[in-house]
Amino acid sequence: MAESSFLENLDIDALSPEQQEKLRQFKIQTRIANEKYLRTHPEVEVLLSHFLRDVFLKRPVDIREFAAEHFTDPDLSQKIQSELQHDDK
Repeated sequence: MAESSFLENLDIDALSPEQQEKLRQFKIQTRIANEKYLRTHPEVEVLLSHFLRDVFLKRPVDIREFAAEHFTDPDLSQKIQSELQHDDK
């Protein structure tokens, strides 16, 4: 039988209603801030989709090594800019 996960053992009543509401508001504000950031930085989506596309196409055995090589590619910035310009057309 599989071990129960850490999250299953959390006491959902550990926070007071006020703390739960503060946490809920914090999560909402964090999501809004993240969405605003991503909307002002479209290169993040292109960068991630470019990486994931290469992962699925090449299916590397060592994903960490592959990621290190991918994100240190000296031409990566130019590739991302090219895709951004292509998307604008």
